[in-house]
Amino acid sequence: MRILVAIDGSHYGDAALAHALELNARLNQPADITLIHVALSAPPRAASAVGGEILHSYYQQEHDAALAKARETLKAAQLGVTEITSVGAPGRQIAEHANAGAFDLVVMGSHGHGALTGLLLGSTVSAVLSLTKVPLLIVR
Repeated sequence: MRILVAIDGSHYGDAALAHALELNARLNQPADITLIHVALSAPPRAASAVGGEILHSYYQQEHDAALAKARETLKAAQLGVTEITSVGAPGRQIAEHANAGAFDLVVMGSHGHGALTGLLLGSTVSAVLSLTKVPLLIVR
């Protein structure tokens, strides 16, 4: 089983990884767990003002900060760490990678780092639901 776990550095992302690990423990054969983090694109004016090298460094720092705890969690569970990092609209990027990577399941938190965490479902979850047919496990 191939599981894609969306990580954003929030406690919802941590909960998603914990559920993926629980599911993995129940399987007869270990799952292939892949972490995905998507950094939001910088506005075009800002991107052109700072230049490509600085922007690339910024995105790498964003990815590393969001994935650090999840990496350690997988290592502690003695599981390999496979990662996908991307820049763009998180919902669209997660769905595209879920579709292209032949994943059996996407696991993600119900909300992430956003101002509208009180909504029924986060906008990223809503986007993934509408853009992929891969089963989606939403964790609170």
